[in-house]
Amino acid sequence: MIVCHCTRITDHDIRAAVDWMRAADPHTIITPGKVWRALGKRAQCGGCLPLVLDTMLSCDNLKVPPNLRGCGRAPEATGRGSTHEGRQEGHRLPQRRAQK
Repeated sequence: MIVCHCTRITDHDIRAAVDWMRAADPHTIITPGKVWRALGKRAQCGGCLPLVLDTMLSCDNLKVPPNLRGCGRAPEATGRGSTHEGRQEGHRLPQRRAQK
């Protein structure tokens, strides 16, 4: 099935690229941009991105490597503190002046 008409990429091409990248480096994070680069193409209009992502997600080799699982979880999910990113309550200038 043709996934991207602009660059003539098929679902078979995407699956082959994901398999090749996973075999070359089992610890890599595979993104749509890396798939296009592996195929020697560039994204053009971006209309196919949802279908590219769906095709990638259907690949068995797309899983996140075990050593990187959980790295991007929110602080409340990992128990590492609050979600305010270390900023004080009034981090904007107008709010700081009002607090003084």
